[in-house]
Amino acid sequence: MSLYAGFDLGGTHLKYGLVDERGKISLKEKVSSPPEIEDLLGRIKDLWQDKLKKQQGHIRAVGFGFPGIFDLKEKKTYQSPNYPSLDNYDLVQALSRFIDVPFWVNNDANMAAFGEFKAGSGQGVQSLVLLTIGTGVGSGIILEGKLWQGKCGYAGELGHIIVNPEGEKCNCGGQGCLETEVSAPKIVKNYMALKKKEMNISAEEIFNLAKKGDEEARQAFAQASFYLGIGLATTLNLLNPEKILLGGGVMSAQEYLLPGALAEAKRRTYQASFECCFIEKASLGNDAGVIGSALWAAEQMNVDHLLL
Repeated sequence: MSLYAGFDLGGTHLKYGLVDERGKISLKEKVSSPPEIEDLLGRIKDLWQDKLKKQQGHIRAVGFGFPGIFDLKEKKTYQSPNYPSLDNYDLVQALSRFIDVPFWVNNDANMAAFGEFKAGSGQGVQSLVLLTIGTGVGSGIILEGKLWQGKCGYAGELGHIIVNPEGEKCNCGGQGCLETEVSAPKIVKNYMALKKKEMNISAEEIFNLAKKGDEEARQAFAQASFYLGIGLATTLNLLNPEKILLGGGVMSAQEYLLPGALAEAKRRTYQASFECCFIEKASLGNDAGVIGSALWAAEQMNVDHLLL
């Protein structure tokens, strides 16, 4: 049986696994993701040589999803706001030293979107947008059945559209990005501002407080939902997709985030455009990036074969 390996790098964990042509996972694991690039490459090398290559089944190709905008021409991550050691690093050359099968590198959110398109809630549609809301906000776009990468590979960065011109500075260099106004760290900041005190607390803990009736916790999510609604409206007005899928850890609190976001999106879009699109929770969860990276590698293998 032919298998494809997928790697999905996040700020906390490096997830990896083996996937068949249909997107079914036969192995999935995760390890901590070291911040320095040489340590990261060493970890990937060890996983490849000690774990993946020893599994039953022939691994035909490998896909990698890395955070940041990946330059299609230079084959480098031009800028990674939340993983800066990747900036301008020649990943492809470094990986080629030990990955001895064909492999492809792309943006992590693009790969998650591709995974949902091929094996998740995006199956059967021709246009979709995936937003993943967690420590940051990632996104990927499928248009006319293909991953939309743009001229240089930088397309799909909806996490960095401006939704609040007076908002916080973003690691990308912008101000008031969707990422700075909706992500888990912002929900924590919202809560502390409402409580008028500093505290050591997570977005997940704030969600639990909201479920217990804490009004400031609910309001912290409501503030984020307002800006999420603006981001959704911008996406609807620009692309008119069949589906918008929402994933990431923050979506565990969808009962406090989604209703307000949908109401705001509806208020800011053409009624016909809003009703044309299904907005729902993504289905693959944390597996989307691994599945998408592996299936992307499988598709590139097929494309290259057709070109020969």
